[in-house]
Amino acid sequence: MTTAKSWKIGREIGDAVVKASSNPNRRWYGPHMAASVRAISERIPLVDFVLEIRDARTPLSSEYELLRKFSPFSSTRIVVLNKMELADPLELKKWMAYFQGRNYLSYAVNSHNKECVKNSQVRELHKSGHSGHTTTMMLLGVPNVGKSALANSLHQIGRISAAEKGKLKHTTVSSQPGDTKDIMSLKIGSHPNVYVLDTPGVFPPKLLDAEICSKLALAGAIPDDIIGETELARFCLTLLNSSHEYKKWAKLCKSQDVTGSLSNESSTSSAQRKRQYPTDHTQDFIVYDVRRVLYETISVFNGNLEDDISMGELVETQFAALRTVLRVTEEASEFADLRVASKILNLYRTGRLGHYTLEHASC
Repeated sequence: MTTAKSWKIGREIGDAVVKASSNPNRRWYGPHMAASVRAISERIPLVDFVLEIRDARTPLSSEYELLRKFSPFSSTRIVVLNKMELADPLELKKWMAYFQGRNYLSYAVNSHNKECVKNSQVRELHKSGHSGHTTTMMLLGVPNVGKSALANSLHQIGRISAAEKGKLKHTTVSSQPGDTKDIMSLKIGSHPNVYVLDTPGVFPPKLLDAEICSKLALAGAIPDDIIGETELARFCLTLLNSSHEYKKWAKLCKSQDVTGSLSNESSTSSAQRKRQYPTDHTQDFIVYDVRRVLYETISVFNGNLEDDISMGELVETQFAALRTVLRVTEEASEFADLRVASKILNLYRTGRLGHYTLEHASC
């Protein structure tokens, strides 16, 4: 289990996001977000259910604050913890108990897994007093929590006949926050008809809590260019180093000498290597090497991992080691670090470096 301790780098990232949200020149809360809020405000009184989609790694920080303004849904919440496959399983159970203890209907889903969505019974909500007429659900959430992916999964599960298959539209799914611009209506059931409304992700006009901002930034809810991928990757490695997740990778360590292990990156035969793509960091043999090097660098480090300065030294050591593993050969250090950072963030955000929850549940 990992939670975001108040590391200096985390505070700096959070402060930078707060500053950006207060700077009108950064267009944080541009016309498109204001228009989205107006559109949601107009449509929300007409729907039967509101599903508040949150990131399972940040169940509190990804709260949709604007929902508090919408009655009656501010008091009766249906919370869907999406990206459950990326969160710590034990911590996820605690969060489910947390929401249930507050009388919220709650579901944990992996929106890209249709069987998982089907088993969550989210589609069955229309049976609660609305079985005789058309039911409409609205998905709300901050940017990049997976609303569009969930809407598409519900849509695909709810197809009624082959004749409808080619007629029902899909919503666009993107890994970048803010790509959904308009409210999209998708049919997910018939007899009676059930529709889901996919909405753009929006934040309040200003964000004030730096700790919340740092978690949202690491989870990908805030555009990376506000902070920079290199700083976000350093924060990512800081949290990984302070967790116990890396201990699961001990079996990947073939030598206690990091330098020696880097020169012998894999026992895979040269013939097999030719069929692989060393520049693709998502391939299993590259991911295994990344995990191994991270394990080795943490294991041999003699500094105090509770200290910001010592942790920073370890992170810089890891960046240098990861250049070799990730086949980053640029001479200019800044560009090499950027490429390493981009790859590490991708592996972290897709669960290839373990399962992390950035905040504790206080049941």
